[in-house]
Amino acid sequence: MSTSEFDAVTLRILWDRLISISDEIVETLVRTSFSTIVREGYDLSVMLFDREARLLVQGTRSIPVFIGTAPVTLAHMLARFPAETLRPGDIVVTNDPIIGTGHLFDICVMRPLFREGQLVAFTMSITHLPDIGGMGFSAAATEMFHEGLLLPICKLFREGVVDETLVELIRRNVRVPEQVMGDIYANVSACEVAARQIVDFMDEYGIDDLVPVSRAICAQSERAVRRKIAEIPDGTYRNRVQIEAIGEPVHIACTIEKRGDAIAIDFAGSSDCIRAGINVPFCYARAMAIYSIKCITAPGIPNNEGSVAPITVTAPEGCILNAQPPSPTAGRHVVGHFVTPLIFGALADAVPDRVQADCGMINIITVQGKRPDGDALSTLYFVAGGFGALSGLDGAPTTPGPSNMACVPTEIWESRTGITVERKVLRPDSGGPGRHRGGLGQEIMLRNDTGHLLTVFSMANRTDFPAAGLHGGQAGALREHQLEGVAVHPKSRQELKPGDRLLLLEAGGGGIGDPRLRDPDAVRVDIENGFVSRAQAVAVYGLDLPQQDAAAD
Repeated sequence: MSTSEFDAVTLRILWDRLISISDEIVETLVRTSFSTIVREGYDLSVMLFDREARLLVQGTRSIPVFIGTAPVTLAHMLARFPAETLRPGDIVVTNDPIIGTGHLFDICVMRPLFREGQLVAFTMSITHLPDIGGMGFSAAATEMFHEGLLLPICKLFREGVVDETLVELIRRNVRVPEQVMGDIYANVSACEVAARQIVDFMDEYGIDDLVPVSRAICAQSERAVRRKIAEIPDGTYRNRVQIEAIGEPVHIACTIEKRGDAIAIDFAGSSDCIRAGINVPFCYARAMAIYSIKCITAPGIPNNEGSVAPITVTAPEGCILNAQPPSPTAGRHVVGHFVTPLIFGALADAVPDRVQADCGMINIITVQGKRPDGDALSTLYFVAGGFGALSGLDGAPTTPGPSNMACVPTEIWESRTGITVERKVLRPDSGGPGRHRGGLGQEIMLRNDTGHLLTVFSMANRTDFPAAGLHGGQAGALREHQLEGVAVHPKSRQELKPGDRLLLLEAGGGGIGDPRLRDPDAVRVDIENGFVSRAQAVAVYGLDLPQQDAAAD
């Protein structure tokens, strides 16, 4: 097959096959990883590029923050190692936050793919590592140098031979070397599967060059996204959001220019960077902006270069959404996740049926210390607040947004860490009231049963500014952390002695629409399910209940 033109059926078959290949690469990555962060949490992404470095497909289970970052990373890799100098078996890596995904904890692993001696494609695999040295995954650093080991663009493998010096350098700088190198080698394995699958794909369909296929797929994606963008009324839209930081709150701002079938987003007016690890490199801010527009326009279109082409993003250098070294960025999600509600809020009146009320968002806890058997422990605990309501749909309970991280099952967490999940229940009345209710948060009690002292870093948001509702909907409940019954700072470092308990009260999602317009039968079902108390049903939703029932809670 050598023609650059494809009929719709053929193109769909080729496209679906490539997506299937990328999804198989994801499963390879998950099944060979050592850490629960990847194996259970799916903090990962895999991408395939044509030989012109055009993003062709991305794994379906990839997380939003990696949309659009890999092409920039690949461009820098090819500037360091030009395509004509690459050889079969080469593996190029980096965790540079500015040209990667925004912090040191994500490793980007790239392999050039060859067929019959000719370079035909590139694959890249990205995962969050369980540790990269330094202070650990937290917001506590005041400079990037505190946060861990930065790997410049370098070759981990040269023509199939591993660089043992680089491996030893990594191992000597991390707390859990077996897990870290196991996860890095899992990325290498995923790239190996990609190389084999792409060659088989090209052989099966008689394709000598992926570029025509790539151009056709990207062109079709771009046309589809542009059609949806064109449906948004032309205009200039603005918004500003406050976010709890360390000390004084910070804010992010946007101006959205919608003209025809293109959108330009500018983050001018956002706060400057601060001396805490919640600054956001531009690669991350851009990814979240692209994700937000895709949710509003064409969420079903797979991610590739064409699907992001109509969206332009800019930010002033040095602002909190365009951090420059040495600003620390480990907890960039603490601010970066607010890009989505910022953009949704700006466009809420323009496309009221397409935007979402604010989410309770994900909460990430870093735990360092020892397991019950004395082995080193450095891992993350993911826990979700409630999902924001959508037009015509209640928000799901304990569902992360805008991230799509999976939560580690309790049985896996306890067996791998020695930390007991003593209690895990939904929080009644935590979902923002509305015609469509926000999703509930949850209450989780963690108990240190390792027999050792644990260090815990928190990176919580939604502690001062709740998930806002839309169009008359109300805000969800705030997030709170308590250590042995005493409230602690949500972005602090805490020590848990053996037997100590850490309580996580997770934020609820915002509601949409006037709560008094909610279907009374839906409110009664909420009461039966324990989502809404009788008192809230009467006072906020206006449900007519007998006085004794209203006071029964």
